[in-house]
Amino acid sequence: MVLSGPFFYDDPAVFSAYLNRRHSETSANETLEKPVLQALLPPMKGLDVLDLGCGEATLATELLAQGALTYLGLDGSANMVELAQKSLKGSPAQVEQAFLENWEYPAEAFDCVISRLVFHYIEDLNPLFAKIYQTLRSGGELVFSVEHPVITSHQLSMKEGGARQDWLVDRYFYTGKREFNWLGAPVLKYHRTVEDFFQALRTAGFEICDLRESRPQKALFNNHKLYERRMRVPLFLFFKARK
Repeated sequence: MVLSGPFFYDDPAVFSAYLNRRHSETSANETLEKPVLQALLPPMKGLDVLDLGCGEATLATELLAQGALTYLGLDGSANMVELAQKSLKGSPAQVEQAFLENWEYPAEAFDCVISRLVFHYIEDLNPLFAKIYQTLRSGGELVFSVEHPVITSHQLSMKEGGARQDWLVDRYFYTGKREFNWLGAPVLKYHRTVEDFFQALRTAGFEICDLRESRPQKALFNNHKLYERRMRVPLFLFFKARK
């Protein structure tokens, strides 16, 4: 059975595989995604932060240490929320289980909204971006990462049990549902073009401030072959937008 975002990560085998992969030394999340996201985030001092699809809420402690006033993380996965709450026990950070599409977003309650590798699990971004816009205060910023459309466009070149040698970009403008095999199980994601993300932000009223791709930083790689491999194709796409 093909599962969607939160339900996918509540599968015990998938969750175990995720934890093993996520915390490996060569994790693309740490070497590619997180450094760019951190570079795009505003100074945290005095900010109220909302983290959508927070997972383990690994950013919470860092952002509070940087001066964030409050941190609220939302995630639909019971496994992720339980892990986050355990790791943050005694911290002022809060984590709630909630589906991002249905949560009641309070008006003008946050200065910064963050989302890491979540929006490609959302079927319709337009109403979600509208809710994010109204929950931000004037001048507030949305910073998010997604799987790059080069990756979500097609994955015929993905082979089980080995590193991919080729990336076939196909059916790029046929957007919508795509089934992928990830962490040993099928998962449902939604492919969008770069233009789709850009236009969805503009439709919601955002000013787009920055766009980045996951260009690797050589200093973050101990393995030269892995660095050269990461130079071949962008894995992640990033936007920074302001209300």
